[in-house]
Amino acid sequence: MQKIVALSCAALVAATAAAAPGIPRGFLLSERAAATKDADPQTNWKVSDSLKTRFALDPCGRNAPGRTGRVAARTVTFTGVPDFMKVEQVLLYGSQAGAARAVSQVRAALSACGSRKDGGSAYRYAATAVAGLGDEALKVSGQIYYGAKAGVGGDRTVLVRRGNAVLVYLRAGEYSRPVGRDWADQLRDATRMTAKICGIATCS
Repeated sequence: MQKIVALSCAALVAATAAAAPGIPRGFLLSERAAATKDADPQTNWKVSDSLKTRFALDPCGRNAPGRTGRVAARTVTFTGVPDFMKVEQVLLYGSQAGAARAVSQVRAALSACGSRKDGGSAYRYAATAVAGLGDEALKVSGQIYYGAKAGVGGDRTVLVRRGNAVLVYLRAGEYSRPVGRDWADQLRDATRMTAKICGIATCS
């Protein structure tokens, strides 16, 4: 009897492991580039599978949104001198409701921390919905302002939820006043990933 129970438990563990969600190696669009050795000392790639990694879009810088309920995550970050960063992030949640809740938390953070003042400047966020991309999508700008005048330094993000997955594509660098072309690369990449994400996410 003990042998039967042990075999049953082993089978259950194996089945659970097989069913456990995950993100296959090479699934993210930028992983191949991140795996290529670069002799340039002024550039750096980092790949993390930590479930605790901060949401790439984190307007408040505290009580980071979307940290609970994750079952898989991968974040690929590129930094380059003097002041450029791009991030590709795929987060899988335990349910579609969990993913939707994460996006709601991002929206709330954008509202609560839409303008952060620092001396004579302010860092302001603005978000607009993107139609026809995933189940819900946002296009977000963060930009430094001196009064009503845009300064140099900002970030541009496209965030998409499809089923229980949340995708984030961010670029940060020497932006000036936001213009539509600032999101061209992020929208392209987000569209490509949205088309393939249902291979590992629950989309129905």
